[in-house]
Amino acid sequence: MTERNRIEMGTTVKGRRRFLVIILALALCATIVSGRGTVSDALADSLSSVGGTLPHFLQEPEDAYIIKNNPIKLRCRATPALQIFFKCNGEWVHQNQHTSQEYMDQNTGLKIREVTINVTRQQVEDFHGPEDYWCLCVAWSHLGTSKSRKATVRIAYLRKNFEQDPQGKEVPIKGMIVLHCRPPEGVPMAEVEWLKNEELVSSFEDDNIDTRADHNLIINEARLSDSGNYTCLATNVVAKRRSATATVVVFVNGGWSLWTEWSPCSVNCGRGIQKRSRTCTNPAPLNGGAFCEGMSVQKITCSALCPVDGVWEEWSEWTMCSAQCERQRWRECNAPPPRHRGKVCEGEGQSTENCTGGLCTQNGKLMHDVKPQSMENSIDVALYSGLAAGVIAVVVLIVAITLYRKSQSEYGVDVIDSSALAGGFQSFNFKTTRQGNPLLLNSSMQPDITVNQTFSSPICFQDSIDKELFDPLPDKAKVQSSFVVSLGVADRAEYHVKSHPETLPANLHPNYSTVEGKKTTMIAPNGIHTLRKTQFKTSAVFGHLGGRLVIPNAGVSLLVPHGAIADDTSWEMYMLINQEESSSQSEERCEILLGPEITYGPPGLNLSCPVAMTIAHCAEVSAENWNIKLKRQTKDNKWEEIMSVDNESTSCYCLMDSHSCHLLLDQPGCYALVGEPITDAAIKRLRIAVFGSMEASSMDYSLRVHCVDDTPHAFQRVVTAETSRGGQLLEEPKMLFFKGNCLSLQVSIQDIPQFLWSIKPFTTCQEFSFTQLWYSNQQPVHCAFSLQRHSASTTQLSCKISVRQVKGHEQILQVYTSVGENEKEMVPFFMQADCTVTSQTGAKAFKIPLSIRQRICTTFDTANAKGKDWQLLAQKLHIQRNLSYFNKQKSPSAVILSLWEARHQDSGDLDSLASALEEIGKIHCKSLPQSPDDKETDFTF
Repeated sequence: MTERNRIEMGTTVKGRRRFLVIILALALCATIVSGRGTVSDALADSLSSVGGTLPHFLQEPEDAYIIKNNPIKLRCRATPALQIFFKCNGEWVHQNQHTSQEYMDQNTGLKIREVTINVTRQQVEDFHGPEDYWCLCVAWSHLGTSKSRKATVRIAYLRKNFEQDPQGKEVPIKGMIVLHCRPPEGVPMAEVEWLKNEELVSSFEDDNIDTRADHNLIINEARLSDSGNYTCLATNVVAKRRSATATVVVFVNGGWSLWTEWSPCSVNCGRGIQKRSRTCTNPAPLNGGAFCEGMSVQKITCSALCPVDGVWEEWSEWTMCSAQCERQRWRECNAPPPRHRGKVCEGEGQSTENCTGGLCTQNGKLMHDVKPQSMENSIDVALYSGLAAGVIAVVVLIVAITLYRKSQSEYGVDVIDSSALAGGFQSFNFKTTRQGNPLLLNSSMQPDITVNQTFSSPICFQDSIDKELFDPLPDKAKVQSSFVVSLGVADRAEYHVKSHPETLPANLHPNYSTVEGKKTTMIAPNGIHTLRKTQFKTSAVFGHLGGRLVIPNAGVSLLVPHGAIADDTSWEMYMLINQEESSSQSEERCEILLGPEITYGPPGLNLSCPVAMTIAHCAEVSAENWNIKLKRQTKDNKWEEIMSVDNESTSCYCLMDSHSCHLLLDQPGCYALVGEPITDAAIKRLRIAVFGSMEASSMDYSLRVHCVDDTPHAFQRVVTAETSRGGQLLEEPKMLFFKGNCLSLQVSIQDIPQFLWSIKPFTTCQEFSFTQLWYSNQQPVHCAFSLQRHSASTTQLSCKISVRQVKGHEQILQVYTSVGENEKEMVPFFMQADCTVTSQTGAKAFKIPLSIRQRICTTFDTANAKGKDWQLLAQKLHIQRNLSYFNKQKSPSAVILSLWEARHQDSGDLDSLASALEEIGKIHCKSLPQSPDDKETDFTF
């Protein structure tokens, strides 16, 4: 091949290469100018496959946020690069939207190309894709292309309201403070800072503070300086938001100082009192901290030894006559010697006299001058002998009187207060009549001993025998002034009663119930529990209109809703309380009976909707401490659990109130409410009542303290027993919280006037074991105190009855009563007009008129576009659990209204129902414009 041919061939190859480059450039330019064309990926790949250096990005686009309406700039720099274009959301950005410049890098000598574009808020808002708005750069060189990272563009915002504002707290010193804060929703996510009294809180400056845990502020150990106003501050690129201010108060609970030394005994002779005190200053309460618990003054009894004056012994024998014609004798002050600041004996301890009657000679002469001295000594001896005889006679008389008084007293025992012996020092002052007290003789109001106002059913008594029990409490007249005067100074009129266990064991004493394991067997104490046959059963005939059954004085009722019994059909329904020993509780599970066992029937009763039964119970309801269950007796007399109150059930429904439970039942049978304590903090309420009556002897008086489950039925058993015995209520019954901590209950009598009344020694404190009361199963338990008055003229009795659980709750019953034999007849304090009403039928048995009830059911039973359905009705009537039970009912609204009727059978107030319906109406008026049809759903009572 010639040189010319080679040149022509090289020229041809070069020409072809140039032509190919020109064609590619023209195609690329045409695509960019049109704004719609794309560069073929195959082409880019073919170019990138060419050997050499591809474009290298010196700056890639970064994520950006559009603030308000301000556009953002995305920037790319690359070398070597012939062109750089942006691609957003998979589409090329038009060339006109690019701003491009090229310059030389002074260090490397390379040409650098830089391109920027603007992205507006409108572009981002108009994009509707599965991802956020994104852009990337594509750089070209003659060797190929390179792509940058994707940069997202988002619209920045920060909402106004915090998802959770911090809440104010009161914490003890050295306690932990946790303030929760959830900032408002925003893009980008807001950063949280904390302000205290408008100053920034930093965890770097204080190791006790941590602000890094999920935006919360944690103070590990609270100090007084940590009290203040805390604010959560949320910040992002758009705005700052401040939360509501939370006030933190660090308080200091008071602490007792050390006890002072005991004061001297208050008396110089006999029994007195010593005191010591302490102050709540170690530390003092601060910032609302609790004051110290306990006594600031403590007292103990003391005995000051009485002074004993010295008494002379008998004179000794005379000595022999001395050479001086004198003889001597001696005596000592030892009969007894002076003690405890007593006076020493008065007179001489030595006596000297002439022993010859004055005839003694000295130097052969008679000593007539001695006679006068001898006569003088004889007179002194006679005087002192007479005084000694008088003192001895007085002492003998005092001893004789003391022995006589002891022989006349049956209980000559020194009685002191048990609290002084045990270290719990309380002073008990003798009280006079309390003015205006409803328990006084002439008061127009008397205590309601039969039922608390929270119980549902009417409580009353059927005959005159019951009325005698509730005659007005006796007059609390003042004790004779001679009694107070005999005590000396008024501020020393304090009496203490000795506390000892009962002389008989608790399980053998006739006033106690015997417990073996967890079964209780009552022993009749002197016939007090020989109950009358009280009628705890009621019945009535019901038809389609329904009605209500009530067992008086028992807290038990049964509501038969309208329509529960088919039309043109009637049933004689009954309800009764099981009086036999209960077997519904399980020994293995430590279950106890919380209310009476109730049976309703007849067995073949056919109902179209459930009835509502109300049973009073004695539990302090708490899901943390109790597992409460409903049981039903099977045909073989065994008990089966049909539901747990805390679990969902479609077979029946149970709604627990503080003193009653309301059951929705569709099958007749025998039902019992039982409770299984989960923790020692489970509480069972007891009702404490004290009754009194004269015994066979007119000088004896008996006080009986009853501890019974706090249900009307259980207390009615006490009423029946006391009625048969002629007992009289002495103080309004009180409620006591009895914890399931296996600790016993102590009953003690205090403040008995010792000079008017006496009590058998070692009987002032009696004790019930834990099992006697915890597993009493609605059976009454009581103890008795037997008192005797010293004189028939004593007609007043004043004392305290203390009932307390060891390490638990205590109640004090103050007794002021008259014990006169001939008390005037008075009008019973408790009368109830409808005491004999045990059943109601038809419309008068219900609070809600039938027409209103039907309109409510029509409105709420069918869900509609406005959301007016029975679930909203249940929510507004505070029935928010186990809604699946209502869902299976033919008319959920009717069952909800029956439950409302059962809960409000006492109040008879339709305000709560009317308010709920009015609130529902307001909600829908706000959510939807009212149409003329809406007026038909309004309810007016």
